[in-house]
Amino acid sequence: MSEPLPEGGRPGRPVAYGPGPEQVAEFYEVPDPAAVVLFLHGGYWRARYDRSHARPLATALADAGYAVLLAEYRRVGQPGGGYPGTLEDVATLVDTLPAAVAPGRPLILAGHSAGGQLALWAAARRSLPPGAPGAPLAPVAIAGVVALAPVADLRVGAELGLGDGAIEDFLGGSPGSVPERYAIADPTGLPRPAVPVTILHGEADDVVTPDVSRNYAADGRADLILIPGADHFGVITPGSREWPRVLTALSAQIYPF
Repeated sequence: MSEPLPEGGRPGRPVAYGPGPEQVAEFYEVPDPAAVVLFLHGGYWRARYDRSHARPLATALADAGYAVLLAEYRRVGQPGGGYPGTLEDVATLVDTLPAAVAPGRPLILAGHSAGGQLALWAAARRSLPPGAPGAPLAPVAIAGVVALAPVADLRVGAELGLGDGAIEDFLGGSPGSVPERYAIADPTGLPRPAVPVTILHGEADDVVTPDVSRNYAADGRADLILIPGADHFGVITPGSREWPRVLTALSAQIYPF
């Protein structure tokens, strides 16, 4: 995460989903929204990267007619962060906030980088066994998923050492030492989501290699859009040449072509 992060954007209205200071989302309310976008920010699940760098994206999505929940969650280096707390936070977010703030509106899960992994995982967690971290207590209707440069394959990412060991920090070990955690958290190892999935990934991304998205989409479980020349952050930067593709992908979740 050495490249500059987007700046600017306005904060949304804080909405808590738990007792901790990180268990909060910022709600960007718009009249008659096309859908609710629950957006999970990236930063390799580490405490030093919070939701603030995604505010320009949330602001732009609200300006485009979407209600937005810009989600925070406990991260590695914070009490309760990492496995399983991060997953449990995301599950609570998905299960409670969209219906509370915009009932009846289509829900799109979206995320960038590590947040893309969390969005893909959240869409597939119906397959988790009862009692597993994040296992749903009741079904939640999801219109689709848009994952931007996601860490979509945790096993391969760990083998490649992405983020200087970020995946092992997140899950508390390697695929060989804690295989049961990878079995629960790795989107590529879970059954395909029952909803449409679109992945946008820059071919020039040197933060999260596009190979992890290729692996995820290899069996046709996602519509993978590889963007020539694009880096890791163009997909979350309003006004970039990649940005219109993001808006098109979101629209396609509720108005399929």
